[in-house]
Amino acid sequence: MNIPRIDGSRYGAVLVSQPLQAASSTNTPRAIRVPVQVYVRLHHGDDIFARSAATGLRSISTSRHQRPTPPPPPHRLHTAPLARLFCSAVASAGARLPNPNYFTSHPLYRRSWNHSVAAAEPIEDPKPSQNPVFPEARVVAQDKDEILNIVDYYDEDVAVDEYLKFYKDPYLRNYAPANGPHVTVSDRLEDVELQTVDGDPGFVDRDFEPAWHLWQALAARRRRPAHVPIDAVWELYQALPEPRPAHMSTRARCLLMSTLASGEKKDQRSMLRYFAVVADVKNAGFALTSFQWNWALSFASRYVAVTTEVEVEAALKLWRTMEKEANIKGTEVTFNILFDCASKAGKFTLAEMIYQEMTHRRHAFNRFHHVSLIHYFGLKLDSGGVRAAYKEMIDAGEMIDTVTCNCLIASFIRCGEEHSAEYVYARMKTFNKDAPVLPHIDYTMAKAINKVLQIFARVSKKDPSLRAQFQRSVLLSPDLHTYRILINHYGINLGDISKVVRFLDEMKAYMVQLNGVIFLALFKSFAVHGGPASDWSATRLNSVWNAFLNAIDTGAEGLYISTWMAMAALEAHSHYANRDQIVDIYDAMRDRWSLDEMSIQYMLHFLQTLLDRRYPQAHKPSWAGEAAAQKGLREP
Repeated sequence: MNIPRIDGSRYGAVLVSQPLQAASSTNTPRAIRVPVQVYVRLHHGDDIFARSAATGLRSISTSRHQRPTPPPPPHRLHTAPLARLFCSAVASAGARLPNPNYFTSHPLYRRSWNHSVAAAEPIEDPKPSQNPVFPEARVVAQDKDEILNIVDYYDEDVAVDEYLKFYKDPYLRNYAPANGPHVTVSDRLEDVELQTVDGDPGFVDRDFEPAWHLWQALAARRRRPAHVPIDAVWELYQALPEPRPAHMSTRARCLLMSTLASGEKKDQRSMLRYFAVVADVKNAGFALTSFQWNWALSFASRYVAVTTEVEVEAALKLWRTMEKEANIKGTEVTFNILFDCASKAGKFTLAEMIYQEMTHRRHAFNRFHHVSLIHYFGLKLDSGGVRAAYKEMIDAGEMIDTVTCNCLIASFIRCGEEHSAEYVYARMKTFNKDAPVLPHIDYTMAKAINKVLQIFARVSKKDPSLRAQFQRSVLLSPDLHTYRILINHYGINLGDISKVVRFLDEMKAYMVQLNGVIFLALFKSFAVHGGPASDWSATRLNSVWNAFLNAIDTGAEGLYISTWMAMAALEAHSHYANRDQIVDIYDAMRDRWSLDEMSIQYMLHFLQTLLDRRYPQAHKPSWAGEAAAQKGLREP
């Protein structure tokens, strides 16, 4: 390359004279304008340093009058964008580009001032052709090896799938192999008789006598639940040595937890028993199934009569332990329990979040969830939502039974629509007229009926023609819970004794047996609305009291004296009876109840508080109080 000279300006023009390889034999010198210096001024004290950097070709010009853009202003840090570097830009005269701005995105700047340039051979601008000729597109074929050589080296015989497996499986990492394992067979008795892999060794229950007695009790209660109480099963379990679950087979262990969870009443005592077994099972190294986790959630949220945020928080912690620590995903039963717990506690936002999570996980909605949804809208006082949830339940193909209608009645009453609740009750009385005697449904039979209704729903979804036949076989007549809802509302809340008497007569007509919940509702009604000038008179209270004692003495099913029943009876009689009569009523109940020591002490404290509130002993000398304390609670 022949470089004649570089002028002394800030941006020099390099005159390149090179023979062009083209069809034309004429060698024409070309001027290539190259920015030589890009000034970056750096302030360092009083000194100013200049640094030059090559930035690449800015423009290709064929005229000596064209100059690039002036440099940036001084005393300012300026970083010029680096242009693409071109090693050579030489084209033949016959294939010259029509636009001098082809290699640059900036237009050429033509200065209007004169600039002295050393004498050189003038280069004339070629006249633009009337019909410009564009160069033909050239396809540069690059060799595969040349492309591969862009990267310095490659791992031999290693595909992409190997690297993906490397990151998916941490055991493929290049860790040093462990030393061992050195396995030896133990001949100790405690090692030989450990739980097997399948978890059901036959010798564990039969060879160990306490475990065999427990298994027999569990099998007997499974056949006849009323003949073997849960207390007897719990005592046999406590007789096992520690760790207790290790001395039981898997079948016996699951049956034990099912037995403890199958109690009709979920109270604090039954809850503590079940969680004690759960702790023993986890400490023994055994895993819990999803059914057992769901039973634990049910106990944590339903062991009290009124669900609060404490029970909601406990249920959520159990759910987190179930999914995060035990790695067992929640089922539709899990979400139904959580939804019901959040709804009863008034946490409607949380209930909606649980509903959305259940929908996101694509869990199927069963009849329990549909009934819980009806109850949810009732708690929100939305009667339109109650009707919509009931319609959705029918559209889903679920069977409508007495439980669903009871939920409708309770929801309409909570919404303040008594006429809608009475309409549902009147429709319930029209069903099952052909049945001469309605069967008594206890807790065990109710569970069996729920399973049958679920089977009916699944079959009717596959064959819709069977739905009408299945629905006709479902009981829809009023039951004990129906009258409990109605008497609680019209008795305790409204004090309408005429409606209460009508419901009691209809209970007798429909052969619904009296239960403790009915007597409890009646005593609470007398306690709230009783008085000298009230329709809830002393004569009617005495009639209810005598019927209650008669039912207790005859051993009526589902009737016993609890602390709630005793407090309601004392409060009801306090409107009409004197101090001695109240104490007589307390003695009559004390002879018939079976309370523990703590409950008895609580009832004594309640009786003393009631007597002091109803019969204040003002201006009484101290010696009279001491004499009364010596003789008991009666006045001297």
